[in-house]
Amino acid sequence: MKRRYLQLDVFAGHPGDGNPLAVVLDADGLDDADMQAIARWTRLPETTFVFPPTQPGASYRIRMFSPRREVPFAGHPSVGTAHAVLEAGLATPRDGFLYQEGIAGVLPLQVVGEGRKRTIAVRTPRARVVEVASAEDPRLAPALQGLPLGALPPVLMDGGRRWWLAEVADEAALRAATPRWDAIEALAQATETMGLFVYARSADPVYYYAVRAFVGAPARFEDAASGAANATLAAWLASRDALPSRDGRYRISQGREVGHDAIIDLHVDADGEVWSGGRVCDVVKGEIDWSARE
Repeated sequence: MKRRYLQLDVFAGHPGDGNPLAVVLDADGLDDADMQAIARWTRLPETTFVFPPTQPGASYRIRMFSPRREVPFAGHPSVGTAHAVLEAGLATPRDGFLYQEGIAGVLPLQVVGEGRKRTIAVRTPRARVVEVASAEDPRLAPALQGLPLGALPPVLMDGGRRWWLAEVADEAALRAATPRWDAIEALAQATETMGLFVYARSADPVYYYAVRAFVGAPARFEDAASGAANATLAAWLASRDALPSRDGRYRISQGREVGHDAIIDLHVDADGEVWSGGRVCDVVKGEIDWSARE
């Protein structure tokens, strides 16, 4: 059976700027092994599969896979899949919202605008502070070595995926940093986290923070744009009364160091919920013909 297949660039104003995503529509009939095999074949950070909803009020159901495993929740796959569903005519916003059913529950996505200027933001699962640490902590110190740190202490956050967050003193130091991959991998494995997420304030007129996300396990790489990791940062800033605007809205820049130029919009609303979103670009539209092995 041929199924509609798309490759998108998420958190991007132009193709190549954001985080790539593959979306398989009409996914009924694919089993877990099929979906994992397709995600491994695409070699993209995540591949999503769209099914009819099973929960009342949901617009569609989603499953997300990295090349290695199923992912309970991630920001850029949620935003990109909502865009794909809208473009395919599989769902229509209700009062400006879609509702995504997945492992993380039924999550709302706010849709604003149309066409290339449309933005989509997902309400991320509630993140919590697990542990506030010191830069001298023996688990952290090797990964942070050489980084001039900012005012806020390092913190371990859990927003579905767990990240260590550390503020860097300025944007120039953050962008010039060379990840200490052995130490980041050891940190990720020892604390069962994704790795180290570093951030710095910026004077740029477009964005307020520059960020970098160093994934230490299960593979080493720098993420081009992470909606979920940035949502944990927003929750941390809110908990310290350190959000950069009165209305809880700000933008971040991510990915330049790995050849991308993503812009992500963050919003902490009056209820303390964090919304993570941006624009999406279509790159590839076609079909995938994935037949079961004989």
